[in-house]
Amino acid sequence: MTSTDSPAAELEDLWAGGFGNEYLERNAAASEGRGPFWDGIVERYPSRRVLEIGCTQGDNLIHLARHVPAHDLWGLDVNEEVLDALHRHVPGSNGVWGVARSLPFRDAWFDLVFTVGLLIHQPDETLPMVMSEIVRCSRRWVLCGEYHADERTEITYRGHDGVLVKRPYGRLYQELFPELVLREEKFLTKDEGFDRVTFQIFEKT
Repeated sequence: MTSTDSPAAELEDLWAGGFGNEYLERNAAASEGRGPFWDGIVERYPSRRVLEIGCTQGDNLIHLARHVPAHDLWGLDVNEEVLDALHRHVPGSNGVWGVARSLPFRDAWFDLVFTVGLLIHQPDETLPMVMSEIVRCSRRWVLCGEYHADERTEITYRGHDGVLVKRPYGRLYQELFPELVLREEKFLTKDEGFDRVTFQIFEKT
């Protein structure tokens, strides 16, 4: 698919190239401080097979690897350099090239499917499709860690428009997928290793 096909394809092309490589370089130490958060998630929401969409170098998966065998940890991204970094950062994990709006996985294949700072980079047209794919691939848990705003709020990001949008992502999940039950919600700070992220975790019923 070329960058002229859709807004989603344009953004995927952007992240697949130098823009995504620069993000990886800027966030080389992003995993620091996140361990206690993920330790608690695994304790409260045990999972045998896990998928992160928009995995970067595995800044979250590296902490899950203390609890879940690496061969059951999966990360999906559109950037090849990111996937190479994931294999170095979380040895034995599974890095898969793919786009969030069409996940190359079976229904209910993962116990937990999550995003941290991925939905904010999805265009309006395909956001519901991405969220639907996340729910489809999860057997039980869906975790959403994103920048929150009560109403759609677009932010110019690194000189680009249309690349970052804050929304009430937790509310959108519940509106679009009534089978999801909210189990936990929290605002995460830099002291916890995250950049002002609001997270929700849902259970499929």
